[in-house]
Amino acid sequence: MFADPATLLLAIAAGFVGGAMNGLAGGGTFATLPALIAMGLPANIANATSNLALLPGAAASAWGFRRELAPVAGLSVLVLAAITFVGGLGGSLLLVWTPTDTFDVLIPWLLLFALVVMLCGKRAADWLHARVTIGRPTLVTAQSILGIYGGYFGGGVGLITTALYGLLANMHPRELFAIRTLMLCIANFAAAFVFIGFAMVDWRACVPMLAGSILGGWAGVGIGKRLSAGQVRVWTLLVTCGTTITFFVRAYR
Repeated sequence: MFADPATLLLAIAAGFVGGAMNGLAGGGTFATLPALIAMGLPANIANATSNLALLPGAAASAWGFRRELAPVAGLSVLVLAAITFVGGLGGSLLLVWTPTDTFDVLIPWLLLFALVVMLCGKRAADWLHARVTIGRPTLVTAQSILGIYGGYFGGGVGLITTALYGLLANMHPRELFAIRTLMLCIANFAAAFVFIGFAMVDWRACVPMLAGSILGGWAGVGIGKRLSAGQVRVWTLLVTCGTTITFFVRAYR
């Protein structure tokens, strides 16, 4: 697979961009998954490989933001982490049981869901908070779903987390860098146990991408502390939109 140096560089570069994106606002899978599929991996293997490749970068970003961690709507970081870990295990098992052809059809719709949540999250949050108050049970349920989604696919889970936390806890995106990045890391960590156990990781692609994601994760922290929320949002939306269109064309051409 990596006799061609250009392919090796693609894996490293995609890992770097994916790691940086996860450090900024999430959505690193939008960079790594297309690259892995372009290398010839089946969609479900590519997704599992992407998950593991982005894990160290997510951990690096989470460590960089560790001083900014705080409870969400009264729920401690430890409680949110436990919910996410269990959900990540369940979601990754669902991926193991999903046929490759079915996953190929599901991918563009999962990407579209992430894009819609990113586009509408702020407006929906403002509308909702003007009318109702949401309690902890709703946040616990939402976090469970996020964990399952993160373990199953992970594409855009950071974006969806940002939107849902804004919706349910009325938090600004900049306040969510630390907790969102940690939850992403925990979901990936839980899924890694399942994907490795079921031999779903292509290590030839994973290792160079993993190296790039570590560098990208650290870079994302530095960039994220300097960019405005608007700049992060525009960049993320452009990447998300482009990737979603690409996968719709691939699935339904």
